[in-house]
Amino acid sequence: MKKAILLGTTGIAVAFAMLALGALAQPNAAHAQNAQLDRKEVEKIVREYLLDNPEILLDMQNALEVKQKEAQRTAAIETIKQYKEEIFNSPSDGVVGNPNGKITIVEFYDYNCAYCKRARADMHALMQENPDLRFVLKEFPILGPDSQKAHVVSMAFLKLMPEKYLEYHDKLLGGEGRAGEERAIKVALELGADEAKLREGMKDPAIIDAFNKTYDLANKLSISGTPSYVVGNEVVFGALGKDVLTEKIVAARACKEDATC
Repeated sequence: MKKAILLGTTGIAVAFAMLALGALAQPNAAHAQNAQLDRKEVEKIVREYLLDNPEILLDMQNALEVKQKEAQRTAAIETIKQYKEEIFNSPSDGVVGNPNGKITIVEFYDYNCAYCKRARADMHALMQENPDLRFVLKEFPILGPDSQKAHVVSMAFLKLMPEKYLEYHDKLLGGEGRAGEERAIKVALELGADEAKLREGMKDPAIIDAFNKTYDLANKLSISGTPSYVVGNEVVFGALGKDVLTEKIVAARACKEDATC
């Protein structure tokens, strides 16, 4: 984190110096004849000023971060509006909790994501505490070939036995070791899936098409890791815990009731 700040403040310092050079190297008409400053003099002044007032770099960095976060938030709102159906109502996604719930959380997850495994308890707690919560599980395999193979099985199982999808999701995500095709199939069979039908369903090209659409959607939402969530008109990056997601649910519910978003 410190390294990132130093890199950022170095860039700000360079920008500050360039601005100063532009301003100081062109004195006003009253001093034009007597106060011409060459580049070295300006650089010296800027350097001495920054050394005497280093806190200005952090102030500028903080202001830049606030501006960037606001720009990201605004872009997310527009993207969510534009792709609302794809985000919240894709027929390829598993839906748990209350299927007719007033509030929806969409989770982008990978079966091999350690943070997703921890966040599984948050999902269950949120559904228990919010009976009007509709929870959409958007399969987003980004952690290698094993992940994609496991998710192929998962999506085939969803189509074959949607009533047991949550149980399947819990067993595969909560299991020990890395999830791949073999373990994903084993879990499916333990829950009563017909192996021949499951393997046939795994060949459906619509599964890879669904993955590609999710990758594209994640890119538009600036999502590059798991878990990530869409709640109301916000994107939540990372496993920030139940309390943070509860706050987002409250905000989304208030927003919906007031018809302000």
